[in-house]
Amino acid sequence: MTCPRSLGLVVVLALAACSAPQTQKVSTAATTPLSDFNLVRANIPEVLRAAQQAPYGPPADPSCAGLAAAVKALDEVLGPDLDSPPGEGGPGLLERGEDVATGALQRTAEGVVPFRGWVRKLSGAERYSRLVTASIVAGGVRRGFLKGQAVASHCPAPAAAAASAPR
Repeated sequence: MTCPRSLGLVVVLALAACSAPQTQKVSTAATTPLSDFNLVRANIPEVLRAAQQAPYGPPADPSCAGLAAAVKALDEVLGPDLDSPPGEGGPGLLERGEDVATGALQRTAEGVVPFRGWVRKLSGAERYSRLVTASIVAGGVRRGFLKGQAVASHCPAPAAAAASAPR
């Protein structure tokens, strides 16, 4: 595919994706070259920073309400956990098409920077990306720990893991 055709494809995909409620995904894809140069960074939420510092630390409020609030705060930044009930019917064809379009836009934007891996390493973007990933993992670990604390404290759901309840 030639460069003008690629650019045209990027513009069409960006406009199609912008018409959908997935503008955050499109924005992320469009700023990929800037993040490769470490000019744009994803903000790490404070709740994930705290989880990274002490994933197994005692909760500030060990009551059932406090554990539920802490789990909810993590759910808000991490999304649903594995024990969350599945969504109604899953994604439809329109949502799948939007995901394909934003994925194509992301891959095209990544291809704009030559020697992308080296650029990311030299600019510090790769190191920051690992920090973001570690924060997300620590948040997941913290959420599991807090749910375990809730189960041990005999708290009702949603603080306690739904999967651990007898079926």
